[in-house]
Amino acid sequence: MKTEVIVISLLVGAANYLFRYLPLRLSSARQQQPGLKRGKTALLLDSIGIASICALLVVSSAPVVMREPDKLLPTLVGFAALSLCFYRSKSIIFSTLVGALLFGVTLKILMIFS
Repeated sequence: MKTEVIVISLLVGAANYLFRYLPLRLSSARQQQPGLKRGKTALLLDSIGIASICALLVVSSAPVVMREPDKLLPTLVGFAALSLCFYRSKSIIFSTLVGALLFGVTLKILMIFS
């Protein structure tokens, strides 16, 4: 088996695990907010959307980044935007659109300046 396949599998598995584990781990901080009464099941279900999007991002972008290393920065910018927007808004749709937009803008800027 190729090393790239193993690395991609480990990255996707780690991203999925963290996006499902961290909301449950950090739920005690969220439970202290007044008016927010959600159980662990709701937090787990909420985290599945972002975990799926991040897993798709890693799986679809890893081969491209391996072939063309100059696309690493736009991919990281898109991933960071996706994560930060989801953390702030809790909307997977909005986060995905912002991540894709910033990926495209970063890629275009790098193409202009190179």
